[in-house]
Amino acid sequence: MSDLHLRLGRLDDAPAISLLARRVARRWILPDQSHEAGQALLTRLGTRVLRERMREGQRFHLAWLDGVLVGIAGMRDDSHLVQFFVGTRYQGRGIASRLWRRAMADALRRAGTRRFTLNATRVAVPVYEHFGFVVAGPEGFSPAGVLTTPMALELDRPRVRA
Repeated sequence: MSDLHLRLGRLDDAPAISLLARRVARRWILPDQSHEAGQALLTRLGTRVLRERMREGQRFHLAWLDGVLVGIAGMRDDSHLVQFFVGTRYQGRGIASRLWRRAMADALRRAGTRRFTLNATRVAVPVYEHFGFVVAGPEGFSPAGVLTTPMALELDRPRVRA
């Protein structure tokens, strides 16, 4: 996919990030959630909240295709994937894999991260397993009431040469 452009998000990208995240969440996440949890999630994906998270240091890696935002990877503390969305019509094209590799490489470069975590919704568990994540605990409700499964990815530790 040679037209795909990956870059770090900026504050002025927040409206586009919000639009894509909310669209994907409505289609894929909200059906498994209570109404209250779904509405709270949509609020957390609003432009104002996303801008604040960016100001606080959360990094958003963005995938653009022909000028259209098609994917988002939001990383907190260079170790916890908090948001990961690829537009429905763009799924199955390898965008998610490229976006994840980009976010992971950034965290490795910035912080030397060797362990990544996330809380996956039911529909996303197979995607994260494809990336090498494993289930790290039982499915349950987050403090915000969203039904998720904790997952982790442990990178091989570098070997020390004797």
